[in-house]
Amino acid sequence: MYESDTMVKMVKKISIGYLISLPYYKKMEEKKVIAGMDPDMLAIHLATAGIDERYARRLLYWVYRRGIRSFSEPDDIPVRVKSALEERFITGVNPPVSSVRSSDGSVKYLFGTAGGLSHETVWLPEGRRMTVCVSVQSGCRMGCRFCATGRDGWRGNLTAGEIVNQVVGITDPFTHIVLMGMGEPGDNIGEVIRACRVFTAEWGLAAGRSKVTVSTVGVTPAVRRLLDETEVNITLSLHSPFADERAEVIPAERRWPFTESLELMQEYDNSRRRRFTVAYVMIKGKNDSGRHLEELRRLLHGTGIRVNLLPYHPLPGDSEKSADEKTMMQFRHQLVTSGVGASVRRSRGADIAAACGMLASGGTTRKRKG
Repeated sequence: MYESDTMVKMVKKISIGYLISLPYYKKMEEKKVIAGMDPDMLAIHLATAGIDERYARRLLYWVYRRGIRSFSEPDDIPVRVKSALEERFITGVNPPVSSVRSSDGSVKYLFGTAGGLSHETVWLPEGRRMTVCVSVQSGCRMGCRFCATGRDGWRGNLTAGEIVNQVVGITDPFTHIVLMGMGEPGDNIGEVIRACRVFTAEWGLAAGRSKVTVSTVGVTPAVRRLLDETEVNITLSLHSPFADERAEVIPAERRWPFTESLELMQEYDNSRRRRFTVAYVMIKGKNDSGRHLEELRRLLHGTGIRVNLLPYHPLPGDSEKSADEKTMMQFRHQLVTSGVGASVRRSRGADIAAACGMLASGGTTRKRKG
């Protein structure tokens, strides 16, 4: 499960797009990938291949619930159908390239795609809650200053199947799925919505709409689509309640003001009780003042939108520090007593660069036992 010299070499090959040149992956490209499909889509592809479309839901069960990597595994599909499937399809379920475990029990996985896109996934166990944090892109082009992924640059979008594979391709159990890893969901919204449907649908992973959360910097058209086309929870990465300050750290603010996303959430008919949250990474001396607290209160009072306060994890060469625990707890207390729901999120996986804002592909290649 843990790294070897062979794994490290494999990661290096993935990072430069080496895999695309291998005959195995060339052959894969000629076949349809089932992971990421819904029943209607798969039925069409099966019919085109001369396979009874009634096998669609059965195949999706085996791919999403059982995580099969070969069509030889199902025991309720005729051999002739399996043979036809092998010729025209692949499951799209692939194991991670490597993994590393944190002292707190969290595990970070490194995945690679046929096209050479490396991306990281984190499994976070905490009591009965077991969360898989998945990536939606290899790198990111939002350029947020406090995020290692943004500094790492953007290499490409992941498909819905590659997003789903991060949950299906590992053996860890899960109760929750968060799209909070590498990349901006709003910059790959079509594939993200397809993946969310797989995560929540009864023919998919059946995780339930309340167990899936998408985090975004607030790409307004994408937030609108998430509200209209899914029922998942939405988290807005805020950083500062003042637009000018936020724009210095989150450049997307200049194109998509965060107030637009907040307005969409406030205006949404939330009779089904979706959870809307603001993620607020607290940096000492930057966004932890009384002025920031009062503006947060003003913006969110009466909206039903919660605040999730997170510690800042300094990046190499960064002089900034996280607000201390006392300040964070005082922030939480003041928000709650003024009627704004708030919580402080405990840092997980920082020792393996798996905490919030630290994912950057390749960190998983270090060797670690335990």
